[in-house]
Amino acid sequence: MFSSRFMPCPECGESVERSAVGHQCSGDRLVEYQMFMLRKEVADFPNQLQAYLDSPRGQFEAYVAARDLRQAS
Repeated sequence: MFSSRFMPCPECGESVERSAVGHQCSGDRLVEYQMFMLRKEVADFPNQLQAYLDSPRGQFEAYVAARDLRQAS
């Protein structure tokens, strides 16, 4: 079996040489990789939000938010 000398960093996914010491994840790459790992949850967010807003608790919170907006103006 072929053994690569590179492995992905578990934090940011960057290809890092196994013998390398002191890899520093860049902030942009870290955020991008985390969003990539959460892509299914991000894509399903509108469905989850709609389901919550259709629930009794979601309807109550929407009512309270609308009431608070009316009172604030």
